Amino acid sequence: MGSDQQDVAFELLPFLRVHNDGTVERLYNPTLSPPSPTATTTTGGVCSKDVVISPNVSARLYLPNNHPFLLDGKKLPILVYFHGGGFCIESAFSTLCHGYMTTMASLANVVIVSVDYRLAPENPLPAAYEDSWDALQWVASHANNEKDEPWLVQYADFDRLYIGGDSAGANISHHMAMRAGTENLHGGVKILGAFLSYPYFLGSNPLGSESVTSHEMSLLRKTWMIVYPSAPDGFDNPLINPFAKTAPCLMGLGCRRLIVCVASEDELKARGVHYHDAVKASGWQGEISLFEAEGEGHCFHIFNPETKNAKEMFKRLVGFLQEC
Repeated sequence: MGSDQQDVAFELLPFLRVHNDGTVERLYNPTLSPPSPTATTTTGGVCSKDVVISPNVSARLYLPNNHPFLLDGKKLPILVYFHGGGFCIESAFSTLCHGYMTTMASLANVVIVSVDYRLAPENPLPAAYEDSWDALQWVASHANNEKDEPWLVQYADFDRLYIGGDSAGANISHHMAMRAGTENLHGGVKILGAFLSYPYFLGSNPLGSESVTSHEMSLLRKTWMIVYPSAPDGFDNPLINPFAKTAPCLMGLGCRRLIVCVASEDELKARGVHYHDAVKASGWQGEISLFEAEGEGHCFHIFNPETKNAKEMFKRLVGFLQEC
């Protein structure tokens, strides 16, 4: 489909184009995969199914059902996962995300709720944050049987609730942990831990490699302008800059454990490392660690899961989710 440039308000190539009348032209649509209701060797012994949480939010659930934990009656940790994609692309139902979550569920022996939140620019921020909080509250409501999704009621250990995400999903995870520090989850459920991989944070003042103009950094900044065009303070809005003057103190993170993952060739590395250091310096009383993959770029372990470095990152994430 051709496009008159005078009719274009914003472009985020090669992903989407926003026209002056507000019409969104999506140039990239991820390949979707159906859930796997039956566990097989190709699914790593993991079943999956889709659920509707609210009119705005749905999710894909993953259950590893062929391991000793279920056989001896023990319940499993639960991971609420938020996918990446700059708040404007990707899906919990994409082939990429489905493969990633199937691998995580199989390796870590965790029940996973992979959240499909509304995307910008059709639904500008903060819609994704509200959807993600609604999903987290829906999960927590199973702890006291307010809701009746059987995989959560029967198999999930709500004393071992984790959240996590990559890129924009890591940004969401941070804000879910911050919100959980001031607002109660249903049933008194607490977040045990969170993983933030390649967190999508920006700011008006450059850090480290950000001082060098690059296509990637330009794309990241353009993305923020498209997904939250009315953001107060722009790149120093607390939703994209947790170090901004108006951002709440990181000491308020509502979880007890945290791991931050970065990649040496990722434009977002400097902010991820700074986030780790800032949390440590904030007075937060939890346990935090930093993992850096050398010679790798943004979200490399999702795109190339069979590489040596990807397997090492999976090992670190699995270890994090399995520790009590």
